[in-house]
Order: sequence, then structure tokens, then C-alpha cells
Amino acid sequence: MRLSRSLSITSLSGLPLWEEESLDVQDLLLFEVSWEVTNKVGGIYTVIQTKAKITVDEWGENYIMMGPYYEHNFKTQVEKCEPPNQAIKAAMDSLINNGCQVHFGRWLIEGSPYVILFDIGAAAWNLDRWKGDLWNACSIGLPYHDREANDSLVFGSLVAWFFKELTDQLQDKPNVIAHFHEWQAGTGLVLSRSRKIPLATVFTTHATLLGRYLCAGNADFYNNLDKFNIDQEAGERQIYHRYCLERAAVHCAHVFTTVSQITAVEANHMLHRQPDVVTPNGLNIRKFSAMHEFQNLHSMNKAKIQEFVRGHFYGHLDFNLEKTLFFFIAGRYEFSNKGADLFLESLSRLNYLLRVQKSDVTVVVFFIMPAKTNNFNVESLKGQAVRKQLWDTAQSVKEKFGKRLYESLLRGEIPDMSKILDRDDFTIMKRAIYATQIVFHPEFLSSTSPLLPMDYEEFVRGCHLGVFPSYYEPWGYTPGECTVMGIPSVTTNLSGFGCFMEEHVSDPSEYGIYIVDRRFRSADESCNQLTQFMFSFCQQSRRQRIIQRNRTERLSDLLDWRYLGRFYMHARHLALSRSFPGKFKMDHLNLAPVSLSHSLRCTLMHSHFPRSLTMRT
Repeated sequence: MRLSRSLSITSLSGLPLWEEESLDVQDLLLFEVSWEVTNKVGGIYTVIQTKAKITVDEWGENYIMMGPYYEHNFKTQVEKCEPPNQAIKAAMDSLINNGCQVHFGRWLIEGSPYVILFDIGAAAWNLDRWKGDLWNACSIGLPYHDREANDSLVFGSLVAWFFKELTDQLQDKPNVIAHFHEWQAGTGLVLSRSRKIPLATVFTTHATLLGRYLCAGNADFYNNLDKFNIDQEAGERQIYHRYCLERAAVHCAHVFTTVSQITAVEANHMLHRQPDVVTPNGLNIRKFSAMHEFQNLHSMNKAKIQEFVRGHFYGHLDFNLEKTLFFFIAGRYEFSNKGADLFLESLSRLNYLLRVQKSDVTVVVFFIMPAKTNNFNVESLKGQAVRKQLWDTAQSVKEKFGKRLYESLLRGEIPDMSKILDRDDFTIMKRAIYATQIVFHPEFLSSTSPLLPMDYEEFVRGCHLGVFPSYYEPWGYTPGECTVMGIPSVTTNLSGFGCFMEEHVSDPSEYGIYIVDRRFRSADESCNQLTQFMFSFCQQSRRQRIIQRNRTERLSDLLDWRYLGRFYMHARHLALSRSFPGKFKMDHLNLAPVSLSHSLRCTLMHSHFPRSLTMRT
């Protein structure tokens, strides 16, 4: 089925069909609580930042985000101002008068949402008392040496305290919705519910805590979901207290959501609650929108990457850059979880196929996986310096050549090419040619880098294919970002993004979304499939790649928050109907609670999921 340029709401399978919005947001306050509000740690920052615009459009000044206060982040990302709501101001003043520090302002991102930021350090003197409150509320104890868990307790206690003061001020109107993200914010939910604060609560897990740890330890995760002794596994990894906080938040929330169907199955086993709603992660498509320019942007940024390659392979540039394809993988430095092992083995097999077929195509692959480094590789810097010197030398000689050629023609003479360049010119060029070979492994991208001065978005636009064969990926923003920029990508059916595309696009590969089967196939078979995807891509002509990029970009609307934000709307409505059943009904939505399909549950529990490859030597 071919997709039209604009997708309607009803084209999303399983998306609730709303009529006109019937809830009056003027009688509601929406708070979104996350450790990553103005504080970039991981992918949740991208979720809440990109979603802010559509939420502000819907809720206006009744939407406020809550997070931890960090002085540098506040100074660079937040414009300080006074709360427009007197009840919010009174609640903040109550905390401030009791020795806490609370800051209010507008986050300087698209939509400019209001933010309330709590100073964790300034309130740490309450830690022991609040540990006692947590124990009395739910019998969860926190060890003194786990700073992250202790900080989350201070943060959650401040959030719960604020909500108590706020609801006391508001009484019954307006009603308050509080949406908590991940276990770090979940403590506030647990304490709020234990104190019977009148809130409608939503809790979203973007990946289960134990799931991350198990997969990072190379466990055969998906084949053993129903076999793990959860308490024992958490205890052995010394995260039992964190796991208990996460599970308590899940079970205390009026509505529990996850970001993908595959994470929903994981949560059902790890946290023992089936999610009420699946809330896929979207993007603010307008940020990436380039209309008909995205093909030109690809060409411009590809030229920048080519310049880097000229310096990197100086002295060994024995391939045609016009017939060179740029592939990349990006993400956390999680070698197995992100599928780097599968990718490397597939590249080895791809190299063999290209040699056997005597292909004139060369593939240059970038691994964008930040890791600890001390400094730039000196040889890398030297290679780029040589490339720049070569360019400057060529420009200088070209200028001299042009001037002498021009003067000869003015005299009416046919120039003697052997005399156009003198001995000094040849000496300069020879000196530039004989330089040192370099090897470079890029670790991060920044427009200020002396090696590859490009932002991530520019780099992605300049590449031909993103490859993300992840084993554990609850959603996966990297292939989504490729899609909205018109760059084909490889993902898997063990990632939230891959499952989403399989569900909503009849033939994803036709639109430049290649989905590696890591669900039903062995590791070797998955590797061969990835190799074949990349080999087929290498066989495409330039015209075919242009057509495919056009098709890929057409899927952008499918990932737009304007559509995917409706799942969040449903979750909030459902929470209101469960917390205030006398005031809010779900009848007008004509919806049943979201449940996992039987086929997906059976698929996950009765199929073999290859964990990793034994690399060839």
C-alpha cells in the first residue's frame, strides 16, 4: 500500500478515534515530572523536549514541567519568571519558607513551557527523615551509598510536598493531573498516593530498570522473560531498592504506560502490570522539515563528510568518492545491546560480497558511540591538517597557474604548459604529497570539532544509510531521526520503532526502513539478512537512492507528535476517569483499555531470540 503525502489520524492502526475535545483544560492543571526536565541525560530528554510544543498548544499556561535544579542548566536554558497561577506560587512559597529552594521559569525550547525546578542539594538535610517516611509508606529502604536513589528520594519528596500544598490551595478545582517518567520521578508518585493527595496520576516507563541491566549483562532476555526470578536478579545486581521503587510507582499509578508494544510485554513480566496505554515516541517534525530541500541538504552535508574522508584516508585514498557510500551507527556505548557486534560481522560479510562481485562501490562506516577519551588522536589531527594544507597548496598553485595562463593569452600566445608551473611550484606540491597515514575513530559530533566539524543532524543528512540492529531498544530515536530527514535506516523487530513500522506500514523496506528479524531467526541468519540489506543498498543506482529518500521522508508524518500525542491524551483522560469517576467519563471516547495482542504475546514467549554472535577471527 502506497502512502499518501499526508496521513490522517485514522491511518494509524489502533489509534483511538476522537471527536471534538470534550475536556475543558481551563479546569485542569497538567504537571509532567521527570529527572530530565532541562537536564539532558538520555532519550527521555528528547521525548519531553519535542513533545512540549503540542502539549503547550493544547494546555497553554495550565501545563507545567517539574525537574531537578542545576545552576548551569537554569542559567543557560531557563528564563526566570513569576508563576501565573497564585496557587502554584503559594505552594512554592510554602516550600521556600521551610528551607527549600524552588525555581520557576520558562524552558527556552519550542513551546516555552513553564518549569518548576527543585534544588536537591539544598534539601538534602531532610534525607534521613524522608527515608523514614518512605519506609513507613511502602517498606522500601535505600542504602546510603546509592546517591542516585537518594537524590530521587529527595526529588520525589519535594514533588509530593509541593502537590500537597497545591491541592490544599486548590481544593477541588481545578483538578490536577501528574505524569511521572521513569523510576527517578516515581518516588513522588508513590508518596503522593500514600498520602492520599487528590491527583490523577500517570506513570511511564521508557525501559524497565532490570531489563536494561539483564541485557547489558548479555542475558538471553526475551527467551527467558517468564523464567527470571525477578527479586533474585535485582538483588544480585544490587538494584533491588531501585526495582522496588519502580514497581511501586507502576502499581500506584492510575494509568501505566510504556513506549512500545515490545516494552509492554517486558513490563508485564518484569513489573507484573500490563500497561493500560502504549504511548509511542514522536518527533517535532517541523524542526527537521526541509520541504524539497532535504535532497540538497544531503548533497551539501555529504560533501563535508567527503572532505573529512579525504583527510582521514590521505595517502590511501585509492577509491572513488563519488562511488562511496557512508553508513553509520550511533547510540550509547553498549556493544551488544545496540547491535554493534551484529553490525561488525555483517560488514565483514558485506566486504566479502563486494569483492567477489568486483563492485566499484566503497562503504565508509562511522561508529558514533561516545566513550571516555583523553584527547584527540594526534595522527587524526595531523591527517586533517595535511588535507587542509593540500587544499591550500592546490588553491595557491591554481591561482598562479590561472594568472600566468591569462597573461599568455593576453599576449596572443599559446602557453607552453611545461613552463606555466616553475620548479618552486612543483617543490611545494611534492612536499604536500608525502605525508603521514592516519587512522581515526569518531567518538562524538560537534560543529566545533577540529576533525569533523558537523552537528549530528548535519552528519545524518550527509550519510546514505543508518544501521541500528539493536537487541534491546525500547523505542529507538536514531532510526526515527533518519526517517524524518529522509535517510534510509536499518532497525530490528526487537526495537519499539521497528515494531511500530511493521504495524503501520505494509512494506517498510519500500520506504527505506529495513527491519532485521532478530525475533525468529538465529544470530547467523539475522547477520546474513543485515548483510543482504546492505548489499542490496550498495547495488542501487544514484537515481534509485534519490527516489528511496523521497519515500523515506514521506513517512515523517507518521512520527509527528501531532498524531502520536493522542496516545498521551488518552492516558490523561483515562487517569481522570479513574481518579475522579464522578466528574470524568470515558464514554465519549468509545474506547476499551489497550491490551497486547495475543499474537504478540505468543510470539515473544514461543520464539527464539538470538542474543549475540560469536565473532569470526
